Amino acid sequence: MPLTRASARPFRPGDLVRVLLPLPLDAAYDYRVGEGMSLQAGDFVSVPLGPRQTAGVVWGPGSGEVAEERLKEVLGLLEAPPLPDQSMRFVDWVAAYTLYPAGAVLKMAMSVPAALAAPKPVVAYVRGRDDPGLRMTAARRRVLEVLADGPARSLSELASEAATGTSVVRGLEGAGAIRAVTLPGRPMAQPDWRRPGPELSADQASAARNLEAKARRGGFGVTLLDGVSGSGKTEVYFQAVAEALKRRRQVLVLLPEIALTAQWLDRFGERFGAEPAEWHSDLTPARRRAAWRAVADGGARVVVGARSALFLPYPELGLIVVDEEHEPSFKQEEGVVYNARDMAVVRARLGDFPIVLASATPSLESTVNVSTGRYETLLLPDRHAGAALPRISLIDLCRNPPARGRWLSPDLEGALKETLAAGEQAMLFLNRRGYAPLTLCRRCGHRLKCPSCTAWLVEHRRRGELLCHHCGHRANRPARCPNCQAEDKFAACGPGVERLAEEVDALLPGIRYAIAASDTITGPKAAQELVRRMEDHEIDLVIGTQIVAKGYHFPLLTLVGAIDADLGLAGGDLRAAERTFQLLTQVAGRAGRERRPGRVLVQTSMPGHPVMEALASADRERFMEAEARARRDAAMPPFGKLVSLIVSGTDEAAVDDASRRLSRAAPEADGVRVLGPAPAPFALLRGRHRRRLLLKAGREVAVQAHVRRWLQSVSLPGKVRVQVDVDPYSFL
Repeated sequence: MPLTRASARPFRPGDLVRVLLPLPLDAAYDYRVGEGMSLQAGDFVSVPLGPRQTAGVVWGPGSGEVAEERLKEVLGLLEAPPLPDQSMRFVDWVAAYTLYPAGAVLKMAMSVPAALAAPKPVVAYVRGRDDPGLRMTAARRRVLEVLADGPARSLSELASEAATGTSVVRGLEGAGAIRAVTLPGRPMAQPDWRRPGPELSADQASAARNLEAKARRGGFGVTLLDGVSGSGKTEVYFQAVAEALKRRRQVLVLLPEIALTAQWLDRFGERFGAEPAEWHSDLTPARRRAAWRAVADGGARVVVGARSALFLPYPELGLIVVDEEHEPSFKQEEGVVYNARDMAVVRARLGDFPIVLASATPSLESTVNVSTGRYETLLLPDRHAGAALPRISLIDLCRNPPARGRWLSPDLEGALKETLAAGEQAMLFLNRRGYAPLTLCRRCGHRLKCPSCTAWLVEHRRRGELLCHHCGHRANRPARCPNCQAEDKFAACGPGVERLAEEVDALLPGIRYAIAASDTITGPKAAQELVRRMEDHEIDLVIGTQIVAKGYHFPLLTLVGAIDADLGLAGGDLRAAERTFQLLTQVAGRAGRERRPGRVLVQTSMPGHPVMEALASADRERFMEAEARARRDAAMPPFGKLVSLIVSGTDEAAVDDASRRLSRAAPEADGVRVLGPAPAPFALLRGRHRRRLLLKAGREVAVQAHVRRWLQSVSLPGKVRVQVDVDPYSFL
């Protein structure tokens, strides 16, 4: 375990230190502190590694197990704030829990190597001397007014705000009316916790006071903020954010999708008068470097980001909010496999501060933790400002099917026409990208599939190509069938959002619509433009995948239609029913969020399924109780533990052999059972053959110890990789 910085003695020249490197290594390496150096645990240092230099973190005193002639010296101390003690303990904890090397976890905390160097100084301008004889123009006056009572501004910022050219600014500098100053970096605008928030309802105010009190007194605790869609959960937890800022603590808000940040940022800016630091994959390298550095030196007081924001080096973190806590997007499936929601709870416990989990459809894990007293809960049962929850109706596709070759039932067609005629907006939800999920030959039945994955190629007609959504393989639609050589016999099977748009265009010529999917809404800017067009009523209809199901607030949107509502129930996934209920509830929650009432039409071939019955009756508690009972009877999470092992490689025979060897060495212990090996549902993914083993155990079993011994007992060839997933969410 890392040292506590407050109590750690400095390491002097000649001392041995352990340096952890951001590489897939389990152990830190011993180095000697060089002459003229004084180091402490957490310091970022440059060290030799073979023929090259690399950056690492001082992890504590050296082990002394390295022969003197093999020891190398630390090359230098890097100009970055040290990695906080809580971050070091978090790296160790995540590594131990997920069974990934500590160095691989550290790499997530050191994801911006360029930020370890001191930032370049920024030249900015402030007011200079007053000169009554200065020749004044309108442009010069605007420059001086901008600087009158504000902070220093860079040349480009000052010219932009004053609506003039840079030559005017330089002319004022030459006259002495303004002067240049050098800043160590570009300061961030700070959120103002003193700004008053909106008027809250009685339920909101009660919940807000509870969260404020927790943020005020500190100490670890988990609170589930459980509120129906449109109940104002964001404004409630903003009160806790304000209290944490008042106490000079940093705040982290995790969102599952970067597209959700658009409206969230607007609301944050209105509430606090400044934008938070952002952290997600859409940032430029320069913005990532600036954000990482601002977090590390304490300049970023509020961070909003995707799951990886959890590993930033916060020196003063005092509150975490996980919004849409139920979302499977919080599960990292590549690299180090972890659940950001669960690891956020651990991060709060290590830092001894509160965490808020917010959702309109809480996960079964969180509701069980509430029922057992591990978490507290705050309920917001009503929508804000008197808005009513939408009425949800099921459309039985067996009794009310669409016309042949179409996907909208007559009832949904009629509702769509009525909504648009009333000057309102609608949303059609279909969780399939592209035009059609499958293309087959009508003569021989041949299906076009990905050469590198066990997956069909999805037609994207607007882009004129076939695409694999798993590996990114692209292909043109062939003129002839590769199997029977028939010409012009390919047929698109099933609908995607593009095909649905084609049907709507034919049904309502001239309708103004937008397609919202992960390949059209690629970041916050695209999401912000969608929001603007909806709010300005430039769009009548949004046709979208799950990206539109959460977070958005469109005042004129009163109708939601779910096209293939049964889609998520197939495949035998452990959480299929829960996820489908959550997703459909969330998308339904986009309707009628203000004065105009909303309605939701759900097209289903299984109206008697428990998920559909729960939606229609708005009886979430009954559904979750039944789901919990089924999981408990099967000893499945959260009432049991699972660990998945995926064995993969390009050589199928080697993968099969490695899988059999692992199976023969499987742990034999009370309460532990190993299933498999078996081909994974995606038996071929990105050119790698895949076999799955699943360890199932009781809640009381320390599964990490069993899996660690298991993997150590079998020597596998280097061309075979084993991916460990503790608490798996995906079974593909």
